[in-house]
Amino acid sequence: MSERSTHHSTFVIERVYAASPARVFTAFADPAAKMRWFEGPAEWEKGPREFDFRIGGRETNSAGPKGGPAHRFNALYYDIVPNARIIYSYEMYLDATRISVSLTTVELKPEGAGTRLIFTEQGVFLDGYDDAGSRERGSRWLLDKIAATL
Repeated sequence: MSERSTHHSTFVIERVYAASPARVFTAFADPAAKMRWFEGPAEWEKGPREFDFRIGGRETNSAGPKGGPAHRFNALYYDIVPNARIIYSYEMYLDATRISVSLTTVELKPEGAGTRLIFTEQGVFLDGYDDAGSRERGSRWLLDKIAATL
């Protein structure tokens, strides 16, 4: 794309899981647990992954359809309160092109015998490569996958 543009958007997704806040937190914090749900469609080829879940730590994940483009997630963790809150920023790339930058907050609140997850993303979508509606649909799909892993 030759035309430069930015589109800002915020969306909030809530889910209630039949698991304790500690179990839901583990789905984000444990590398083996996160690999069970935080990935693209099954037919996508997997690329390099790194996972350093701590304040100041980084996470990268790359995957994509055979023949490309590679979808790359590059995150930095700013705040982690075990079983309660995770705040991180991340960039998304298609091959070498940055398509968005986001700030995400994951809140975990006890609800009955389970957990209410509140996922808030504030994003800027760059140069028409991505949009908030697509990102929200993808995030909903990933958050639905968590339930299957709990």
